[in-house]
Amino acid sequence: MAIPLEVIPYKPSPGNEKPGYYGPPTPGTETAPFPAPGVPKPSTTTTSGTGSSPGNGTPTPEQSSRGPTPQVVANDTIISRLLKPALTSHFQCIFNPPDVPEIRQYYFDGQSGNVITLLCSEASLPGSSILTNEINDDYTGITERIGYRRQYDDRADFTFYVDHGTVNGGYNAIKLFEAWIRYAMGETSYAPDANYSYRVRFPDGPKEQTGGPGYRNEIFIQKFERDLKFGGNYLEYVFVKAYPISITSMPVSYETSSLLKCTVSFTYNRYILRGLANKLESEPAPPTPAPGIPQDTQFGVDTTGQFGQTGSNLNQNPFTLTRTGPFF
Repeated sequence: MAIPLEVIPYKPSPGNEKPGYYGPPTPGTETAPFPAPGVPKPSTTTTSGTGSSPGNGTPTPEQSSRGPTPQVVANDTIISRLLKPALTSHFQCIFNPPDVPEIRQYYFDGQSGNVITLLCSEASLPGSSILTNEINDDYTGITERIGYRRQYDDRADFTFYVDHGTVNGGYNAIKLFEAWIRYAMGETSYAPDANYSYRVRFPDGPKEQTGGPGYRNEIFIQKFERDLKFGGNYLEYVFVKAYPISITSMPVSYETSSLLKCTVSFTYNRYILRGLANKLESEPAPPTPAPGIPQDTQFGVDTTGQFGQTGSNLNQNPFTLTRTGPFF
């Protein structure tokens, strides 16, 4: 004869539920069930950030496995950051030819500025890359690339308008770089002699030992904006040990006339990027227009003719300046 047995289910006391229990909650303690062993408990808190929306700060350990929290950007932030971009037409190139009168006579015009800096119409901000080695055997199905060297671009190109003026007889852009290359190669005779020869100079060295200064020097590209005169910041690229290696041929034609341009390629060892701050000036009051003449309201045009004369070093002699600023 079978005796029936009554099965009494296990009910833990309130607050003593064990991990892994997924039964009905105890009346009055309706909380989320405990997760299975090894499964992290999801976080229900949100960190307070430093930006304009919550969740913009450092994530907690529970949030570290997730991506960044979407942010709401205010309209004034968008206007201040996106509607004030840098422009490509505000830059200046400063070259440093060897300290030889036969070369520098085509660079300076005897005034505050110089010819070649004003004639440089196009340039490229330099770049670099990291050379890597591939590692394929450390992890299954994963290719790692480990950097071992920084590789700089091998050349920098500059394009100049060829001037037809009274300074040095015109054509200064062509004359300058032809004289620079001729000096680097040690050419002394310019006549069409059948016994033409030359002896290449040392790239660096004192005048007493090499017969003249070296032909490699620093050159500069300065990228600024329209507010430079009133305290704007600017970037300065310093090309170390640069000199021209080629002059691109310049075709001429009887067809429709266009501007004659000269493109010169420089080689260099490396470049240095640093950010500099210009001295703040007070913005001058707009001049009072004469009766019947509308006031000039063109943005970005300095009508006083004093751009960079006070608080700016862009129009000073580039070879006597002391440049200071944080390196990147």
